[in-house]
Amino acid sequence: MKVHHLLEENSLATKFVSELRDVDRQKDAMRFRKNIERIGEILGYELSKSLSYFPKEIKTPLGNATHQLPKKDVVICSILRAGLPLHNGLLNYFDWAENAFISAYRHHPKEDEEFEILVEYLASPSLEDKTLILADPMLATGKSFVNVLKALEKMGKPKKIHLVAVIGAKEGLKLVEEEFPENSELWIATIDEKLDKNGYIVPGLGDAGDLSYGSKMQH
Repeated sequence: MKVHHLLEENSLATKFVSELRDVDRQKDAMRFRKNIERIGEILGYELSKSLSYFPKEIKTPLGNATHQLPKKDVVICSILRAGLPLHNGLLNYFDWAENAFISAYRHHPKEDEEFEILVEYLASPSLEDKTLILADPMLATGKSFVNVLKALEKMGKPKKIHLVAVIGAKEGLKLVEEEFPENSELWIATIDEKLDKNGYIVPGLGDAGDLSYGSKMQH
């Protein structure tokens, strides 16, 4: 798997990531969602360079111009609920894309730090021979991405898979590299060193879903 690490070089994305991490800035949920959306736009732009294009002649008021346009074979799939702002950012740029939504959440059967990832909802078009973009802000253990990949198998085989995330941990990266097809690519803003005992990224930023949409009851 090819990994594109955005913050290996300085860019405006650094500001957005720093605000996502800031405990004081996090009190503004609207800004938190907006910063994830902005990072989605930046990662989407970088990702767009790897898509397939075709020439199209465009009529202007003074003549004709030929431009390379992206093929309309993209499906954006966000992992609910934290993936929604990231999905919006990608959709701002891939406004012609098809869309899919899938749930994946941590279930603690023993009510301790051990958990399993459950997938209970899926709405998706056919993925057969499409370019699939999987969006989830946090790549922690990597289990959400892996379980979602398995759940999507019944929707068809994509010709290409792109993972899009804001923050990841090295442990999660290792798992997706092992479980996803070799020609998959990961587009990520920044990579942190480790996970804590509860499987959260350190230093990370906390629970992206709660910070975006409010706290939830555990079940």
